Amino acid sequence: MLPDQRAVLFDLDDTLYPLQQFLLSGFRAVAVRVREEWGHAPEVTLGLLTAAYGSHRGRELDVLAERLALPADAVATLVAVIRAHRPDIRLLAPATAVLTAMRRGWRVGIVTNGRPDIQARKITALGLSPMVDAIVFAAEHGSGAGKPEAEPFLEACRALGVPPDRTVFVGDDLRCDIAGAHAVGMSTIWISASVSRTADGAPPCASVVVPALSLVPATAARLTVSRWSSHVA
Repeated sequence: MLPDQRAVLFDLDDTLYPLQQFLLSGFRAVAVRVREEWGHAPEVTLGLLTAAYGSHRGRELDVLAERLALPADAVATLVAVIRAHRPDIRLLAPATAVLTAMRRGWRVGIVTNGRPDIQARKITALGLSPMVDAIVFAAEHGSGAGKPEAEPFLEACRALGVPPDRTVFVGDDLRCDIAGAHAVGMSTIWISASVSRTADGAPPCASVVVPALSLVPATAARLTVSRWSSHVA
């Protein structure tokens, strides 16, 4: 490790891109299968799924099967469709700008929960592999439960060649991302869209709270100065 080497790690879903993009992509894949298998118009299926997302989040396929009187095994079939489909998702401009900026002076990685096969398809669809130095699928390390277990965070540090105390973790989930990273000694940036304050209102395990990903480069730089300069004799 170089003396001034530092790393930044990002969560994936709802940090680097909106998870809703993936859900809507899955809904479109479901609409195609429902038309093929049971003859219902895609716009009907999409309308039901979108409405259920607002009122029965997590049970959209159950609601769809009930409303369309689909066979008993339809939900399992459609879950498999969502899991196996090629995601139609994209990075928004702020995420591309942030990753580009961070690569100029940082080692950059991603640590993501979820089924590795699904997360890998998201990574491919978003074109993230050339933009980062390491990608860790959390379920492949430790017990397999993923973040907030320590091992996925530590594996990312090993892959980047940077210790936890010179690493900043950026995520949206206070328990899985922020508390997990804090527990292994990382500085943390919690992205909370509903929060307009910064460090003064940060939860105990978050070094800083920001309302948007675009604020991460400047915030991470300030964290490195304030934390790591204290180690210089």
